[in-house]
Amino acid sequence: MTPIVETRWTEIAPGFAGYLALPPAGRGPGLVLFQEIFGVNEHIRAVAEQYALDGFVVLAPDVFWRQAPRVQLGYEGADRQQALALMQGLQPAQTLSDLGAAVQALRALPETAGRRIGAFGYCMGGRLAYTAAATASIDAAVAFYGGGIQDQLHLAAGIEGPVQFHYAELDDHIPPAAVERVRRAMAGKAAEIHVYPGAQHGFNCWARASYHAPSAALAHARALGFLAQHLF
Repeated sequence: MTPIVETRWTEIAPGFAGYLALPPAGRGPGLVLFQEIFGVNEHIRAVAEQYALDGFVVLAPDVFWRQAPRVQLGYEGADRQQALALMQGLQPAQTLSDLGAAVQALRALPETAGRRIGAFGYCMGGRLAYTAAATASIDAAVAFYGGGIQDQLHLAAGIEGPVQFHYAELDDHIPPAAVERVRRAMAGKAAEIHVYPGAQHGFNCWARASYHAPSAALAHARALGFLAQHLF
């Protein structure tokens, strides 16, 4: 039986690849999906396929390609320590260049020809989606519990398109004061900020102890509606 969603790894630049998921129609608006620190692992690939089923052409770039190509990590123990080391090893200028390359590679695909392009991501990837909104001329962005956004609020001045933020009420990494800083920085822009009561960091990932199904379902519904409104 032919899979409903066609998937493959595709080259973004020499040595730099991304996981591509195509919608049943074969074409549609584009979404760059930025990973957590755990690589383009099973969760990220499943999310790419989830949004492809919703009609988007999804590209999940391998952010750690220079250090550990196509690494896939779990969420605890040695895997978590490796993930943290990989994140700390990223060079900001290279990451910004890779971000732009991923957006351009998605925009250049025949499957997205003439369509709008958005970005979304989780934790580190949420911060990268926010960065893309400020630097990569995309049409919309969604950031799930984007760690560190509150420390990069100078980028907010460069954001012209709509952005949606999702935060957990009980996030050990992003306290309420940080969310309020983001809220103030985005005042007057086309921004939505949603906070999920009782949820913890990583609430969208069904493979993590912090998975919170009610929040994940509501966040997906909100993100999907937001992206459909601004990209289709």
